[in-house]
Amino acid sequence: MPHSNADSLDDVSSQASYDSDEDLRLAQQEWEESLHQLQQLFSIVLLPFLGKWLGRRWSQWAFARYLRLGLGKAFLWG
Repeated sequence: MPHSNADSLDDVSSQASYDSDEDLRLAQQEWEESLHQLQQLFSIVLLPFLGKWLGRRWSQWAFARYLRLGLGKAFLWG
């Protein structure tokens, strides 16, 4: 039994749909991988850098306050 044109069009349409679904799945997978890489960059590089910077700022502030007020109740409570 030979295939009619409608059957072959359905086959092409379903194959194109399958390729489109596969492309969407692959694009979604790549997007999620990119997000994961950005999260790793943030947690491994940027957070320690920010913590180091904030720690240095706080220690400079605390030392200046110590020099100005001494280490007593005024240092802690203002």
